[in-house]
Amino acid sequence: MAGLDTTGSNPDVSLLYDINGLAEDSPGWFARTMEFVGEYGLLLALVLLVLWCWWGARRRGTLDDAASSVAAVVWAPLAAGVAVLVNVPIRNFVERPRPFRDHPGLEVLVDGKNDYSFVSDHATLAMAIGVGLFVANRRFGFAGIALAALEGFCRVFMGVHYPTDVIGGFALGTAVALLLSPLAMALLTPLAKAVGRSRATARLVWAGNRGVEPVASLPEQETAGTDEKDLAA
Repeated sequence: MAGLDTTGSNPDVSLLYDINGLAEDSPGWFARTMEFVGEYGLLLALVLLVLWCWWGARRRGTLDDAASSVAAVVWAPLAAGVAVLVNVPIRNFVERPRPFRDHPGLEVLVDGKNDYSFVSDHATLAMAIGVGLFVANRRFGFAGIALAALEGFCRVFMGVHYPTDVIGGFALGTAVALLLSPLAMALLTPLAKAVGRSRATARLVWAGNRGVEPVASLPEQETAGTDEKDLAA
């Protein structure tokens, strides 16, 4: 299939030049920093955010509550993986070349990008994790979505994606994370409960008494649970 419009009159292309032009005007150290942040740093930050959210989800007062919270957190990286798989046929169908192949004068900060441009894998991954975290905990979700937005900016800044590549990635990641969330929770929550009931793996799901579910939560446990639970599903 023919690629999306790449003419100079396209606002998508104009915005690409405007954002990427910031790279050309930036000091070398800043461009190198943005290259690392856009290629690896923000995805690593999102992974650490998922781990932080998981650590807090384990503090719920009861095993059932902790299992549902942990299942929601686990869905965030799984949603990202599913979204990238869905993106494979989309990229091969659209067959949009990378912007630097059709537009001269771009400041390309990373080499070796020879695959198709639409949809951005990095934007898809980042937004799927961000929205997945939002399903589990709004506070972490807002932080994840903010990091995803910065990831999208970096991809255009680096000269490897059009703005619409990023927007398409955001839409794909959001759709997968939200639309498949009910099914994912129905499958992951029983699995998390089973893991939490095993003495060998209980701490992965619940930080309470190992293998024993309390009848009522202690006041401090209730306080911790109130802080951490924020399922939006």
